[in-house]
Amino acid sequence: MQLFYNQHLTPSDSDIQFTKDESRHIVKVLRKSVDDTLHITNGKGWLFQAQITVADLKNCVAVIQSSELQPARSYQLHLVVAPTKMNDRYEWFLEKATEIGVDTITPVICDNSERRVIKAERYEKILQSAMKQSLNCYLPVLNEAIPFKEFMQQPIAGDLFIAHCEDTNRISLKQALIPNGHTTILIGPEGDFSTEEIAQAISNNYQPVTLGDSRLRTETAAIVACHSVAFVNQS
Repeated sequence: MQLFYNQHLTPSDSDIQFTKDESRHIVKVLRKSVDDTLHITNGKGWLFQAQITVADLKNCVAVIQSSELQPARSYQLHLVVAPTKMNDRYEWFLEKATEIGVDTITPVICDNSERRVIKAERYEKILQSAMKQSLNCYLPVLNEAIPFKEFMQQPIAGDLFIAHCEDTNRISLKQALIPNGHTTILIGPEGDFSTEEIAQAISNNYQPVTLGDSRLRTETAAIVACHSVAFVNQS
């Protein structure tokens, strides 16, 4: 199944007009024609089935035949991950986390961060592409980048964890995770969180955890954390 994305589509809509680029992809690349069926999501959980009525390279139109709200995951995951020095590594993380299952992503700027500016528009496109590729109808929320200290001032509900590399008391994330919960996990930059940041997180009820014996890159650590949560929640 080929999945398309339109954030403005609602269950009350009767038809959909695709953009010029989408129309060209549907008609020329996928070779779809009148009466063929398309599947579309609005990224909010809805899956729409539509039938093409106009197969035009510049303006493809389809009539909505059905809409169905897909079941959400039994858990909520918020990954708070420092941008990596090499931007392509962060983009890889965004793609794979979306495929595995994540609800919210917040880029956090830390004391040791070498990259402090993100490409939000490009990141959004990566999330959309990964959502469609994995046939998922829920698009992760990408928050604006925020300094660590400001993030610590935000009230966050659920189970809170900070994964760091300092040789202090930490427990395994897999042992600490509780199924079907709301989980927030902090992942630091290449130079790790500073000692002050770790202390601040702990004072804000974040539990220190380890992701294993190996020292992981930021993006790898984020994926390990994401998969750990998904694994614990497997039925």
